[in-house]
Amino acid sequence: MRSPSPRSGSSNVPSAELIRYGLSGGISAATHLGLGLLAYKGFGVPPVLSSAAGFAVSILVSYGLQRSWVFRSPTAHARAGPRFLAVTAVAFTLNAAIVGLAPGPFALVQGAAMVVIPLVNYALNSRWTFGATATRPPTSRVRAVSASPSSTNGRAP
Repeated sequence: MRSPSPRSGSSNVPSAELIRYGLSGGISAATHLGLGLLAYKGFGVPPVLSSAAGFAVSILVSYGLQRSWVFRSPTAHARAGPRFLAVTAVAFTLNAAIVGLAPGPFALVQGAAMVVIPLVNYALNSRWTFGATATRPPTSRVRAVSASPSSTNGRAP
């Protein structure tokens, strides 16, 4: 039996969290598309730059929503931010690998990637980026010091 989730007190992934995760993904995708279209159609920015700008802002929106609303994580930005970017890089690489290596029509292959990647992102972000392991301080090794002068050869440790 699974232990209770630190975020919900439930023994299973809470459905409310999954709903929030899906909604945050939709908001992030709408941000990407909306800003990309605004830059392209409204300001004449070339398509690749428009999409890149929309993507960059959507990462910030996604991070903010996932940290504060989806997972309700107390993890410090200094710890969660780089982890979130690492997960984003994994997702980007996984998407490129699936689309580049899987046989079949592009729409089918991209569709498969669009199912796999959110599952991978959820697993990594819920456990590593924003989960209980993200808030646990790193362990430090403490050297045991004996009170006996012979253990230090008469020198201070």
